[in-house]
Amino acid sequence: MNEQGIAAAPELHFDTPALKRYGNRRRLKDKAARWGIATGGIGIIVAIMLIFIYLLYEVAPLFRSADMQREASYTLPVPVAGTSSDVLFLTMEEQAEQGLRVMADGQAVFFDTRSGNQTRAFTLPLPEGSAITAISAADPASPLMVAGLSNGEAIVFKHDYRITWPDDQRIITPAIVYPYGEAPISLSENGKPLTEVAIQDGEEQLLIAGSAGQRIFMTAFTKEEDFLTEEIALEEQRVDLPAVAGEVKKLLIDPDQHWLYALNGNDSLSLHAISNINQPELVDTIDLTEGSATVTAAEFLLGGISLLIGDSQGHISQWFLVRDAEGKQQLTRIRDFQLGDQPITGIAPEHRRKGFLAVDATGSAGLFNTTARRTLLTVPVTDSAINTLGMSPRGNALLVESPEGLAFWRIENEHPEVSWSALWDKVWYESYEQPEYIWQSSASNNDFEPKLSLMPLAFGTLKAAFYAMLLAAPLAICGAIYTAYFMAPGLRRKVKPVIELMEALPTVILGFLAGLWLAPFVENNLTGIFALLLIVPFAVLGFAFFWDRLPVELRSRVPDGWQPLILVPVILVAGWAALGASGTLEHLFFGGDMRAWITKDLGIAYDQRNAMVVGLAMGFAVIPTIFSIAEDAIFSVPKHLTYGSLALGATPWQTLTRVVLLTASPGIFSALMIGMGRAVGETMIVLMATGNTPIMDANIFEGMRTLAANIAVEMPESEVGSSHYRILFLAALTLFLFTFVVNTLAELVRHRLRTKYSSL
Repeated sequence: MNEQGIAAAPELHFDTPALKRYGNRRRLKDKAARWGIATGGIGIIVAIMLIFIYLLYEVAPLFRSADMQREASYTLPVPVAGTSSDVLFLTMEEQAEQGLRVMADGQAVFFDTRSGNQTRAFTLPLPEGSAITAISAADPASPLMVAGLSNGEAIVFKHDYRITWPDDQRIITPAIVYPYGEAPISLSENGKPLTEVAIQDGEEQLLIAGSAGQRIFMTAFTKEEDFLTEEIALEEQRVDLPAVAGEVKKLLIDPDQHWLYALNGNDSLSLHAISNINQPELVDTIDLTEGSATVTAAEFLLGGISLLIGDSQGHISQWFLVRDAEGKQQLTRIRDFQLGDQPITGIAPEHRRKGFLAVDATGSAGLFNTTARRTLLTVPVTDSAINTLGMSPRGNALLVESPEGLAFWRIENEHPEVSWSALWDKVWYESYEQPEYIWQSSASNNDFEPKLSLMPLAFGTLKAAFYAMLLAAPLAICGAIYTAYFMAPGLRRKVKPVIELMEALPTVILGFLAGLWLAPFVENNLTGIFALLLIVPFAVLGFAFFWDRLPVELRSRVPDGWQPLILVPVILVAGWAALGASGTLEHLFFGGDMRAWITKDLGIAYDQRNAMVVGLAMGFAVIPTIFSIAEDAIFSVPKHLTYGSLALGATPWQTLTRVVLLTASPGIFSALMIGMGRAVGETMIVLMATGNTPIMDANIFEGMRTLAANIAVEMPESEVGSSHYRILFLAALTLFLFTFVVNTLAELVRHRLRTKYSSL
């Protein structure tokens, strides 16, 4: 270009007002985009952290330690020890506002637990010249009591509390009532003083037992109700029981009135079967202590199944009946607790939980929970031995009486049944033959022992994910490889969106179909399903062999990469043949019923909604996720790597296995991890397609319950703030941490794979 041309060229100015405005707008958009993306990313991180913090906030109280604080201490008219006015029994009502002391002279005194002021007093109808020598309650949660007298008789009574609301103020009015009349009941022969008594009331029968020395006396009262007056008449019957080896120190009758436990002075326990009161039987005699220890206290745990035995060395042991291999029930020592090294002087079971409070000769008290096998708290209560103690029905208050007077203690112990062993280890639950992993969070009775092991739920979660990935991973990865590497671009543009569209199907629809259609279909065509796994692969291989033997001219009519369309009818025909032959194969090999053959001949349990159904349904739901991510990773491998490998003489298969898959391995691994995360967190399919039973069995024909499904089922029915409620949040936290750890490890592996194969 000459000089005139250069001079004539227009000049470019970048500082014009229009360009400046454009530049300003562009910089503003860049900043807005940068800050918007950064804010969104930080917001996601903050949201995840807030979820984590909230889960921790709900779970943390589970592991908070128990606490006891003295709220009041006072001195009531404390009788002189050894007189007829000894305090024999101490308890409280529901609100822990009214206390009750029962004394040997028959005085039943109600008092305010915080001030010690007497509110009401009653006198039991003792015969003249007699005194109370023994007293016992039916069970920790029952107000029914029996008092044994010095003349060999017994009085049945109960403490009752009526709540009224005059002027919107709560008033508790205590009383002593006699459900079976005020007349004393004769127990011992020749009027011998009763040293121990026991009572148990049922719908059809009332049992009262007493002892004098080595003799045990029992009277059964059969109840007959008058349909007109609804009054209950008692028909008395004496029950003959054999004498025990030593002097009876404690009598206990279980709530079902099947067993009588008699603790004697030789530190052994006599077990009497009293289901048939006409023929009672001494079943066994068990030694309760070892070495030089002696039994100093014995009580029922809530429910009357377990016995709590305290000894002179500060041990408390739990015992209950266990059925052995021959079907015989034996009293077995299950677990032990240690309060100190001084004798245990008293045990107060909780009224609504499987826990108890024990005190020793030094005035120390300990809170324990049997299911969790936890020592929750040990605290000195008095400076001297405790005479009597009583725990409130809610387990949140304690009354102790010692030579120093009465003391009222407030107890904070919200979640005693939770411990690491109760959540993740085997626990020997009451009436079970051995320790097991059990999840059973509720029952119909109030003395139920919560079984809150998370192991069956975690096992079920991994089991469901395993069978789903077992189906989904091979199909999705192989489909992604073929679609991205071998399939014709035109066909790929149709197939990939269709498979990705499957991901939009609501999982509740898949669960509904799996539970109501697929599960019965699999059960009725079980032989055909297994035949399908054999016939279809061989049919595909056979057709491939046949296709390879066809003339090139005929094969070339199908464009390269469109061959999968030919396999569709082959797979359909093979599947139809396998399912159609189900009945014939079942008749030939399994006697006409494969399910019965699996159950009877192989001894494998079969449930209609099982892990196989879950694997099929959830695998179908996971396939699109794995396929889409893996296909994108494979398709994104730079073409120059593929062309270079082919140009150097490698076959397409060699190029795939040694170049393409290695380069795409980080993305394929991410696809598998994301798919597994989807399977682990799936709720509705597992909820609807399994028996939803929390069992630990790898059997593919058995169901399971997952953590996510358990949360969905039980969270709406759990009491807010209860142990059950918080353990469900702990299950959610477990899922959260599992996903976080797996994703973190997956990211580390993916980074290493990317670093290793980035040089290709």
